Amino acid sequence: MNNAIIIHGTGDKEEYFSDKYPSLSNSHWLPWLQKQLLIKGVFTQTPEMPEAHSPDYEKWSREFARFEVNEDSVLIGHSCGGGFLLRWLSENKVKIKKLILVAPWLDPKREKTTSFFDFKIDQNIKERIGEIHLLVSKDDDEDILESVDIIKNSISDITYHEFLNHGHFCFSDMKTDKFPELLSYLLE
Repeated sequence: MNNAIIIHGTGDKEEYFSDKYPSLSNSHWLPWLQKQLLIKGVFTQTPEMPEAHSPDYEKWSREFARFEVNEDSVLIGHSCGGGFLLRWLSENKVKIKKLILVAPWLDPKREKTTSFFDFKIDQNIKERIGEIHLLVSKDDDEDILESVDIIKNSISDITYHEFLNHGHFCFSDMKTDKFPELLSYLLE
């Protein structure tokens, strides 16, 4: 891999505008993973997606377009970031080396988003991606588990990693900002 891009999820408005919390691109395990990949010589970016408390696909797409994505790229998405990457890859037909979806969210009941997830997962997406890894914890929220089922039923040949007691893979659930299992899947 010559580069990696890590896309964070969404947060609520209170968290987004509070100085008590780091920016979403600097939360949970994202900074640790970025640093580990940099140490290994992999140019890694964690862009801050605009207005993440109220995600807008067009705005996120414009921000994402600033980064080079090619057949040697690895894309990692957490929660809404995973759903964003699925839509972007479904619509842009780009070849990449690896896609890692950590607790991917598609807002299946459209309770928190409007048109952000108005897309159909490309049934042939796997033909353009060397490996797809999907990570989920059995104790995550129902809408995440439903999103995971949608993805598993839409894309064949996914490497599925099931965890226990990791919740939504946030610091508050994992009690750590390190995620060595994820790093190992990236370096395989």
